[in-house]
Amino acid sequence: MICGTSSCHMGVSEKPIFVPGVWGPYFSAMVPGLWLNEGGQSATGKLIDHVVRGHVAFPELQSKAAASAHSIYTYLNSHLDLIKKSLPVGFLTVDLHVWPDFHGNRSPLTDLTLKGMVVGLTLSRGLDELALIYLATIQAIALGTRHILETMQAAGHDINTLFLCGGLSKNPLFVQMHADITGKPVVLSKEVESVLVGAAILGACASGDFASIQEAMAKMGKIGRVVQPNHEHKRFYDKKYEVFLKLVEHQREYRSIMNSL
Repeated sequence: MICGTSSCHMGVSEKPIFVPGVWGPYFSAMVPGLWLNEGGQSATGKLIDHVVRGHVAFPELQSKAAASAHSIYTYLNSHLDLIKKSLPVGFLTVDLHVWPDFHGNRSPLTDLTLKGMVVGLTLSRGLDELALIYLATIQAIALGTRHILETMQAAGHDINTLFLCGGLSKNPLFVQMHADITGKPVVLSKEVESVLVGAAILGACASGDFASIQEAMAKMGKIGRVVQPNHEHKRFYDKKYEVFLKLVEHQREYRSIMNSL
């Protein structure tokens, strides 16, 4: 996964696999000799930023984050730890659910007319509520990733591990939610600026230092941290995923009702 302003879900296979709602397969597009499928989410980092900065409590968040010399997202992560009490952080959104397609759905539904949805709002306007909608948005993005992965697996891909890079991979909450919600370990690169590593690999291969891109990848790509899913939380996220799929089903029902005018 390349996760930043938007996200790409890159899966390779030895034989071509056609996946509904996912681009490809493309031969040798990413790794020579392998077929590439590419799923995607049109707005991920952009969506998180939109939700956080558009909240009435954002000025308070800015002020407190600056006073603590932390980024707004590091501060929000810490604030969630403060308000969770005895619960796992993710369980705070038991009655708050987000459908994340504020900019349409690229994969796996390929429907640019879909809209974002939030269910479970109250009249509260404080920093606690901002932290909760931030968490629910991250979970929705991870649930969307699960939707894409399940579609790819149903078509024939064998996916047991996620490799994350990009700006959002620097957010530990984003990474842990992807591990917990997909049920798969998440591997992070030792070098956080993965684009630089990729450019160096291509350069080293072009200069003749390695006989192939695969050899250069094996020697130059280093694993950093591996984040494991908490399987004790599986039932909760299975229920969240059930609600997640209901949200888009209901949105389409509402559209059908209005289109019958």
